[in-house]
Amino acid sequence: MISELPFVDIPGEDESLRQSVRRFVRDYVADLPPDIRARSWLGFDAEFSRQLAARGWIGLTLPPEHGGHGRGHFARFVVAEELLAAGAPVSAHWFADRQSGPLIAKYGTEAQKRFYLPAICRGEAFFCIGMSEPGAGSDLASVRTRAGKTADGWQMKGHKIWTSNAHHSHYMIALVRTSGVPEDRQRGLSQFILDLKSPGITIRPIRDAAGDEHFCEVFFEDVELGDDALIGSEGTGWEQVTAELAFERSGPERLYSSSVLLEEWLDAIRRRARSGKELRPSDQVLAGRFASHLTVLRALSVSVTCKLEAGESPVVEAALVKDLGTEFEQAVPTLIADALAATPDEEPVPQLARTVAYLTQVAPTFSLRGGTREILRSMIARGLGLR
Repeated sequence: MISELPFVDIPGEDESLRQSVRRFVRDYVADLPPDIRARSWLGFDAEFSRQLAARGWIGLTLPPEHGGHGRGHFARFVVAEELLAAGAPVSAHWFADRQSGPLIAKYGTEAQKRFYLPAICRGEAFFCIGMSEPGAGSDLASVRTRAGKTADGWQMKGHKIWTSNAHHSHYMIALVRTSGVPEDRQRGLSQFILDLKSPGITIRPIRDAAGDEHFCEVFFEDVELGDDALIGSEGTGWEQVTAELAFERSGPERLYSSSVLLEEWLDAIRRRARSGKELRPSDQVLAGRFASHLTVLRALSVSVTCKLEAGESPVVEAALVKDLGTEFEQAVPTLIADALAATPDEEPVPQLARTVAYLTQVAPTFSLRGGTREILRSMIARGLGLR
């Protein structure tokens, strides 16, 4: 069931991170055009991630004894919010910092924690997530990639798809079937850490409609894994992956994918006002609509962060953030494009036009990544007791 979500403020000690993060990030991206910054958590820049790590802004939620900073989820929320609002290229470290590291910290062996977590915190270990498969989509319980027990460990065979940045990553955490058949659904699933340089792994990038290649297909042909690759216990993968999805779906990354475009459009309105032209009432109404929606969504996301901070696993509440947040993210480019089209006699600023064009192309993916709208709404309905 969906539990009560309290209205909370970010603690002052975590809020105090904001200004230093904002100054650093704004300076770093100052020369990047908005259509490039709009790629943000799809933008790969290993040097940027290393500089963040050097400032202590990666691994904020991870334990100090393994290289982390023990600051908790509110601190990470502040840093993530500033990175996304500025359109920083975060994807090199993003998955490791957001979910792979916390997953290993919670379920991994002591040896796994000692090996992987310090490297994540230094910005030296990049992870991708092996969940989706051809023919399965967001239905994770129907995965067919298998790992069978051998005398020396495990042997893995199968195929993952839509794996962001697999071609840039060092490691993958994969959800695979270790017993039974796909019809067994959640039973018999396990998670493994894979070194992507291992023999038998083939990675093929997928070019999207905008010409980018951040999604990949990954093929596993009799990949040999040691026993130390298993995370947690054999057969507990479903419990682990649902906890992981609570990290993935609840944060500010589900609110700010269109933030660079929104800021560019607001800047265009401000420039119009400074030039002495009258503000259009329709633009004022739309700006108010964006502000009110984002304010409520942000408060919801902060409330779910409070539950993560308390050690809970708010899976259904996170699904709510993700569903409503991506709906907002998709609405921004559509409504701004409509607003610009309503004044065909005025040419939009070229960089604003390019940013609208880019986000219009990629916005449909916002409700696919991290779970489709249909899957999420089914989870929410069950949480509300409606099915």
